Amino acid sequence: MTDIHAQDLATRYIALWVEPDVESRRRAIQELWVEGGAHILQPPQEIREIAAGLGFDSTTLQAHGYDELDVRVTRSYERFVAPGQFTFQARDGAVRLHDVVKFNWEMVPVGGGEAVGGGLEVLILDENGRIITDYMFPGI
Repeated sequence: MTDIHAQDLATRYIALWVEPDVESRRRAIQELWVEGGAHILQPPQEIREIAAGLGFDSTTLQAHGYDELDVRVTRSYERFVAPGQFTFQARDGAVRLHDVVKFNWEMVPVGGGEAVGGGLEVLILDENGRIITDYMFPGI
């Protein structure tokens, strides 16, 4: 496997989610993920509760392939970063074990201050260090 530093990957990954340029975001997606790669999100508790009330035992939100990943990242950017109040940052302490990288991230006010959100990211990499599957657990 390619020699990849976990914290560097975490930093590049988070940089994608705060990138204002549409073309740069698209390029970053293609550099970070394999073609057909996936982003799988554990939805917030309220969505899981609504789904359970409708009879769904399990809910996940998924984006597969460059086009869907682009939509997912763009919508997140538009909702959380573009208005100018918040940004995302990787926390220190990213670790790698073989083809798995794990790190925490947080959403913080642009002007500084305490995190208002965050989560855990678990990335499964291919032999070239590109993301096959990205598991996101918000709120952790």
